[in-house]
Amino acid sequence: MHPKSIELLNKAIADEIMAVHQYMFFHFHCENQGYGQLSNLFMRTAVEEMGHVERCAERILFLGGEVEMVTSGGVQKIHDPKAMLELARKLEEGSVQDYNKWANECSANADSGSKKVFEGLVDDEERHYSQYDLEMEKIHKFGDQYLALQSMEGNKGEAAPAA
Repeated sequence: MHPKSIELLNKAIADEIMAVHQYMFFHFHCENQGYGQLSNLFMRTAVEEMGHVERCAERILFLGGEVEMVTSGGVQKIHDPKAMLELARKLEEGSVQDYNKWANECSANADSGSKKVFEGLVDDEERHYSQYDLEMEKIHKFGDQYLALQSMEGNKGEAAPAA
């Protein structure tokens, strides 16, 4: 049994559960505001974060530990898409830093399996950061027109109300 690895994996689960909640909150509110593309990005990321919870839980169980299903924080009630993306980038960047550090800790404790789990999570979180960063670049480049275009694109598929 690797108690330090189990502790770190449970910390990751708490962070990932918090991210799922935060990104689903963003998904709901972007969808409500008509930002379909951004809404879908948040939803897809939340689903991937759920997969991260599963990976960590499987590793904990393999190591003979107990999976702690707690969250590391509450949802921040942000409704502005730019602020959502800024927070999402910050969360992903923090996860990358933590998971790199925790991969090294697992390695130092002769647990290469958990190290590999954290390295895989780093790859995913870096990709998430890059996706959010690209959306921020588009907003900076095109301004609110980029978000307005998303709203208009989303309305194309809606049927006209009956007369």
